[in-house]
Amino acid sequence: MYKNINKKEKLELKNQVEYQEGQVVSKTLVQNDYVSMTLFSFDKGEEISTHAAGGDAMVTVLEGKGRFTVADEVFYLEAGETLIMPKDIPHAVYGEERFKMQLVVSY
Repeated sequence: MYKNINKKEKLELKNQVEYQEGQVVSKTLVQNDYVSMTLFSFDKGEEISTHAAGGDAMVTVLEGKGRFTVADEVFYLEAGETLIMPKDIPHAVYGEERFKMQLVVSY
């Protein structure tokens, strides 16, 4: 089920994906018909433009600060904070500063 990550090893999720200048980097850990789990790093000013997901999307910021727009509401999340973006509702993510997050989508 899990891929791209060591098993039976203590680790910090924020250290499992690196920053790259001018980019959004993603690392998929799980992808199946029921759930996907992906780690992301955003360079400052980088974004994932408005889109909708086919399931509820739960984001947890691991490091830094991100801006999340869900429909017409804006949320600023910092390390340790979580937001659930409902299925089929347009949302976008923007790097207010360099930040990392974990995304879990349940279908």
